[in-house]
Amino acid sequence: MTPNPLTLQSIWAATATAAPDLPPLRESTRADVLVVGGGFQGLSSALHLAEAGAEVVLLEAEQAGFGASGRNGGQVIPGLKDDPDTLDALWGPQATAFAGGTADTLFALVARLGIACDAVRGGWIQAGNKTVHLAGLQARMAQWQARGADVAWLDAAAMEKATGTAAFKGGWIDRRAGKLHPLKLAHGLARAAQAAGARLHAGAPVEALTRAGGLWRARLAGGIEVLAEQVILATNAYTPGGLHQALSRAVVPAHSFQIATEPLSEAQLARILPGGACVSEIRRVGTYFRVGPENRLMIGGRGSFAAPRRASDFAALEAELAALYGPGSQVSHRWFGRVAMTPDHRMRLCAPAPGMLAATGFNGRGVALSVSLGKAMAAHMAQGAALPVPPLPDIRALPFHGLHPIYGGIAIHYYRLRDRLDR
Repeated sequence: MTPNPLTLQSIWAATATAAPDLPPLRESTRADVLVVGGGFQGLSSALHLAEAGAEVVLLEAEQAGFGASGRNGGQVIPGLKDDPDTLDALWGPQATAFAGGTADTLFALVARLGIACDAVRGGWIQAGNKTVHLAGLQARMAQWQARGADVAWLDAAAMEKATGTAAFKGGWIDRRAGKLHPLKLAHGLARAAQAAGARLHAGAPVEALTRAGGLWRARLAGGIEVLAEQVILATNAYTPGGLHQALSRAVVPAHSFQIATEPLSEAQLARILPGGACVSEIRRVGTYFRVGPENRLMIGGRGSFAAPRRASDFAALEAELAALYGPGSQVSHRWFGRVAMTPDHRMRLCAPAPGMLAATGFNGRGVALSVSLGKAMAAHMAQGAALPVPPLPDIRALPFHGLHPIYGGIAIHYYRLRDRLDR
């Protein structure tokens, strides 16, 4: 008998609306655009393509929101990991404006469609644990402030008031940001895409994708095929090697572990994140946390590359929770998901073949970014609109990709050591 057995259940799955009915695909068909993947990126692409008048088929191997889209922390954070000045130099001011507007895009879409996903625009705090973090945080905030963003600096006292913990030396709040229920959002986007005329099919894994005669051909089990002029690969960290070998090896598929506590008391709610903000730490291997459904405190962070097997595999995350808010919190939910990371923390938007777009590697910014990127990819395919980031002409696999659990694990230990040595 396994000691300390693990029962996984996300707070999102426990509190989500009923999943939409996405029937399996039972016969071959044809479309203008095929979307592979039913996460935020794929659902947003299908929705906006259908609204533009395109005939769209979306194929999802599991259910809508099965992957990172339905298991993440639900933090709606604008921007990318690079600072605005770097984005200007890297991809141009249009990319910086797109990145800075991703939260606006998502919240506007939720409002327009009336998606009930517990969306709250309470801001996002990026927190510095050590004095060495503060200069970089202040510079980042100042760059967004210079571009008109509603941001503000929080000193140690203001951080304690905003978060309810004295763990931080300072930080900044971005009031463009907020939080929501990610699985409810995925379900809502799926229903909206169906209402717009997109054909969505779950339990429909694509076994092969080939191009001939100017058309893409997706082959499913049983000889079923989908023919389309264009295709969007929106599988991100869940790309099977048989679908696109290079895309499946272009990112490090890391595990993010999360826990949620029993509901907080009224006294705790008055102290812990009373303004409704969500928080991410700036540490190299830090945590992110917020108050979630049923007033439960949620915290997540980098886990092992192996799937957790025991409740004790979450002990490090529970220790982080205790360090922030003291011992005694009762954990009611534990879960994990796979996220796509890149060595330089930059996403990969690629146009590797005629009529194909693929994007991966959202590096912790996926909620707002993937929805906004899906909208932009749809506009590009349906109307010829410029993409916000110049697409790469191919997808480059990471060297020694099969060894990522080894070198990734070593890197995490190294970064944790550096975090401890910082002052």
